Amino acid sequence: MTLLGTGIQLNEIYMIVGMALVTFGIRYIMFPLSGHFQFPELFERGLKYVPPVVLAAIIVPSVLMPTGETLNLKLSNPYLIGALTACAIGGLFKNLLLTIVVSMAVFMGFQWVIAEIPL
Repeated sequence: MTLLGTGIQLNEIYMIVGMALVTFGIRYIMFPLSGHFQFPELFERGLKYVPPVVLAAIIVPSVLMPTGETLNLKLSNPYLIGALTACAIGGLFKNLLLTIVVSMAVFMGFQWVIAEIPL
């Protein structure tokens, strides 16, 4: 059965609502418990590294394997050049907006240069 001719099946709606309830439930359970216990200092220091590690795990494969097939460590890889630029600018200036703007400009400029070079 579809919803008013939209092509959306009722079981899809049930699945989306169910996933939303489960996700909300899992996250909401932690709020009442948050003030009742204290993490050890070592554990809290370790948690500070979680966001950069997760971000690296998401980005590094797409930078080093842009086609998804083989490892591309050549300097003709615009993703690698953009990522190296972002690391350098971020490390030098510690400015997120500057890092994003400069590395995207380098990435797009490098793609344009590579596209213009006849092979």
